[in-house]
Amino acid sequence: MININEVIETNRMIEKENLDVRTITVGINLLDCASDTVDEVCSRIREKIIRTAGKLAATAETISREFGIPIVNKRVSVTPVSLVGASACKSPEDFVRIALALDEAAKTIGVNFLGGYSAIVSKGMTESDMLLIRSIPEALARTERICSSVNVGSTRTGINMDAVRMMGETVRQTAEATKEKDSLGCAKLVVLCNAPDDNPFMAGAFHGVTEPDAVINVGVSGPGVVKYALESVRGASFEVLCETIKKTAFKITRVGQLVAQEASRRLGIPFGIIDLSLAPTPAIGDSVADILHEIGVEKAGAPGTTAALAMLNDQVKKGGVMASSYVGGLSGAFIPVSEDQGMIEAAECGALTIEKLEAMTCVCSVGLDMIAIPGDTPASTISGIIADEAAIGMVNQKTTAVRIIPVIGKTVGDTVEFGGLLGHAPVMPVNRFGCCDFISRKGRIPAPIHSFKN
Repeated sequence: MININEVIETNRMIEKENLDVRTITVGINLLDCASDTVDEVCSRIREKIIRTAGKLAATAETISREFGIPIVNKRVSVTPVSLVGASACKSPEDFVRIALALDEAAKTIGVNFLGGYSAIVSKGMTESDMLLIRSIPEALARTERICSSVNVGSTRTGINMDAVRMMGETVRQTAEATKEKDSLGCAKLVVLCNAPDDNPFMAGAFHGVTEPDAVINVGVSGPGVVKYALESVRGASFEVLCETIKKTAFKITRVGQLVAQEASRRLGIPFGIIDLSLAPTPAIGDSVADILHEIGVEKAGAPGTTAALAMLNDQVKKGGVMASSYVGGLSGAFIPVSEDQGMIEAAECGALTIEKLEAMTCVCSVGLDMIAIPGDTPASTISGIIADEAAIGMVNQKTTAVRIIPVIGKTVGDTVEFGGLLGHAPVMPVNRFGCCDFISRKGRIPAPIHSFKN
């Protein structure tokens, strides 16, 4: 049983070490909102989201006050919209109308982001999938709270290279469509491989078709707590180091479990999963890079970084699994450059490159995340980066993702300010050699041999 004493034990973590519940996300099935007309789809979507999650923000604030636990974000994820709009939408503009309805619903219930403007195309694309993907640039330019994701590959199906090529072009078009805001739309667009059905974190969140009609998923974060704990065992053996990380992750996850159970009870929505992710913020002391420094690497990106990150990620998961029966999502360590002050500093001084970040994504929770690149980067190069990350995910049977921002009008050496949790980022160089002939090939990269397990 979980009781208030466990929360009291973590007061120091909350007050001094940046522990928070990063998000309570209500996942909502919208398949029953399908209709023959776009107007009817939009009307049903607004009604169901408001009816299901209308009390989310107020309930989260009440829980936060009662237990003294900061709950930073209240969010909603929905069924991939390419499925919901398949019958009614005959053009990209039709899907944009659904995006506007989703944005209106998000504003009405007071959530900061709504995810699920998505398509799952790891093996092929329907006409509806293609229309939604073509609508993404305008949809993200005309909305404030909508997040979009496209899953282009999986270990079981391989990589849909037609979708990869299309997404490179879509990222470029989204950057152009939102160039007046430093291409901010790309910060709300992620391309995934092996996307989980129960991810509460944006921009990749959507409500999977294997999920119940509605579900509560909670994401907990605590890089500052882990760093503080490691300071007390500085110079100790790897065994002591790992035990310290596991015990700290256990305590953090128990806080999330309490919040999740309370939110589930008060909203009358089933509890899904706890996602224990060391998701940093731009705040000083809330950095995964600082944890790596405490472990012993001079700067994130130095030799030893990948090994240290692999160990950190594994121990966080082991501690979290012991604290809750339902740990899922993308649990582990996130390395979003613009949202981590230590990563920003490492990139600015040259210790951290995109190539080193790619190596780190083999062992972290997600992939290349919140990386600003020159605005004149070709779409084929962006597609090549997406393909590389998808290959890492496919072969290693893990989730990988690319959230990359070609900032129109900016070049290497410039800095981009996104604000809030999205932070700021130096524009990082990309390899100047091209891959156009590779990306222009049609079809699918086959699944790896170890995918055949049936």
